[in-house]
Order: sequence, then structure tokens, then C-alpha cells
Amino acid sequence: MTGDTLEEIVSDDELHMDLQSAGVEASTIVRVNQHGDIEIRRPHKWDVIGGLLGNFEERIKKTTGYDWA
Repeated sequence: MTGDTLEEIVSDDELHMDLQSAGVEASTIVRVNQHGDIEIRRPHKWDVIGGLLGNFEERIKKTTGYDWA
């Protein structure tokens, strides 16, 4: 998903870091793994930059339509 979509899914009080300071911009490619870790796509790898709590799986599916393979 993009950084814009991630910002729709998370609430400000849920994150213990600022997405922009972690390098997430509107068009940045990010993913959330099945453990709730937010990962940002870097040129040669994925970096974990934070995590989600609660019903993140339901929120992601509802917002994006994406499911884990």
C-alpha cells in the first residue's frame, strides 16, 4: 500500500513514532506484516519502522481490500 493509505488506517495515538520522520511519504510503498509490523520499502530491503496494535488486520482489509497470501 502507499503511505497515504497507511495514514488512513492508523490513528495518531496508535503510533509511537512519526511516519514522516521514518521516511514515509504519500507515495512511499509500505506493508504491514501479519504480526502488525509496519515495513517501508527501501532500495534493497524492507525496514521495520513501527507496529500496529488491535484490529489492524480488519482495518487493512476494509481499507485496501488486500489480504495475506
